Amino acid sequence: QNLSQSHREAERKSMAVHMRMLTVALSISAASAFVAGPALRMPSNTARRAAMTKVHMQAPASRREVVLGLAGLALGGFGKAEKAAAADEIQVYFGSGCFWHVQHEMIKAEQEILGRSQKDATSLAGYAGGLKTGPEGKVCYHNLMMDSDYGRLGHSEAVGLSIPADKFPEFAKEYFNTFYKGERIDPQDRGGEYRAVLGIPGGVSGPYFPIAKDAAEQNGMKLAEGKGNDPDTLKKRLVYVYDTAKFPFYRGEVYHQYHDDMIFKYGKEYNALRYENEASGKISSTGCPE
Repeated sequence: QNLSQSHREAERKSMAVHMRMLTVALSISAASAFVAGPALRMPSNTARRAAMTKVHMQAPASRREVVLGLAGLALGGFGKAEKAAAADEIQVYFGSGCFWHVQHEMIKAEQEILGRSQKDATSLAGYAGGLKTGPEGKVCYHNLMMDSDYGRLGHSEAVGLSIPADKFPEFAKEYFNTFYKGERIDPQDRGGEYRAVLGIPGGVSGPYFPIAKDAAEQNGMKLAEGKGNDPDTLKKRLVYVYDTAKFPFYRGEVYHQYHDDMIFKYGKEYNALRYENEASGKISSTGCPE
């Protein structure tokens, strides 16, 4: 499930280069100094995302290219539609480019808004928004066997989670704050697989749409009804909205969970959640190539 030692070393060196680029970007973008802690933090979300966007745009290769190149093959994944953990909770999903950084942002939101621990957070990386699934309902990451490839099936990368219904406004705000000037922070990843997606009960006709619309407008963005297999939203300040009953969330494979971003490392404790939650049965093999 893990990359070989040589591949991990190559990935480490690539990360080191990107982090040096980040230092330069931060010095240019931020008027005040940042504070070094367990993770880099900017004085404001806007400044932080501006720096992140700048570094991502300067990255020599997309996350998909690096994963495929380092692994020597495109690994696969599959997930099942997630269900609400309790009657007063709803299943939602958020997507904005690569799901690695979105999962981290949503776990942070669960901690801050709901007081959940990292281990108890429900946010998981996966796929949504396509019209089809593969055999046995599979939706997989790119793989050499072309088994249920999520891109070919019309899905986008997304992060699914269960939250109390009355907390949706706060999560909607956090989601739209992951964008910088209405655009995702990792524009080097392109295509429908990275379009901005929002899954809510009832979609555009449901009770949560007006809340999402207000949050989007406050960030200079607009919403459109997702029809399935929709194109990329890059440079459109647009998010496709899906009804979770018609377009459910499909959990991704184990190796994509709690993963570092292409630019930022989230720490060993965060990465270890993959193994802890696999051991506890919270996440498991999904039936696709891993």
